[in-house]
Amino acid sequence: MCQHQPTCPTADAPDHDAARLVSYHPEQGWGLLCNGVIVFEDTGELLPDGRSVPIHQEIAYAA
Repeated sequence: MCQHQPTCPTADAPDHDAARLVSYHPEQGWGLLCNGVIVFEDTGELLPDGRSVPIHQEIAYAA
């Protein structure tokens, strides 16, 4: 899927979220990486095979 040089990490690689963003929808809170991973603004992810990656970053909210 990736046409970049060097090639971005595949969706099953440990660093899959290092792939380039190819589509971004901030109004909906998600973006699509060139390896097919959908990333959400809360840091959750959806892999191309349908598996989900839970939120993996603590989000700090202003009081």
